[in-house]
Amino acid sequence: MTYITHLAEAYKRGYEKRHEGNQDPKEMKMHYFKVKEDLPRVKVVLGVLHGIVAAGKCQELLDVGSGRGAFLFPLLRDFPEMRVTSIDILPHRVELLQCLHDGGIDNLTPLQADICTWQCPEKSFDVVTMLEVLEHIPDTEAVVRNAIRLVRNLVIVSVPSKPDDNPEHIHLFSNEDLETLFLKNGCSKVKFMSVTNHRVMVAYI
Repeated sequence: MTYITHLAEAYKRGYEKRHEGNQDPKEMKMHYFKVKEDLPRVKVVLGVLHGIVAAGKCQELLDVGSGRGAFLFPLLRDFPEMRVTSIDILPHRVELLQCLHDGGIDNLTPLQADICTWQCPEKSFDVVTMLEVLEHIPDTEAVVRNAIRLVRNLVIVSVPSKPDDNPEHIHLFSNEDLETLFLKNGCSKVKFMSVTNHRVMVAYI
């Protein structure tokens, strides 16, 4: 099996630094860096980003709820010069990403934070991405208000488009739901793209 080489090597270096002298370290999570086909929703979002990066409109990006890196790692692969801040509420997810940073991925800043309450300065990022996040969070108004407060250009969102059996999914959004939510909280317009079983929306400031 092959890996996203520079990310896998950085993770290994950072892991070894973090656990130096530890006689019983946690297992390395190398499988997260295996080369595999990008998920359809990830491909769509990367396509949007390639366009706006080429136009000079995305040098700093905030990825909310980075989780296991299904979007973040292809993002870092495709845009090695982009300054990326990643936030997640789960400490073990942040630790995984901190190993990447410590191993040499200097453009990645991982933080443990809750997007609903995070007090980063206004307009800190060109783009905010929230893939498979909104359906998990009870207070969607708080998420959207803060994301819009933090961004200069675009918020990019993906959510499931059909019911599923994931008990952590507490919302199911229609296009109209998302449009209303983002327009009333300060976006000027939205655009939807079609992906099997998912909605991808770009909201413009």
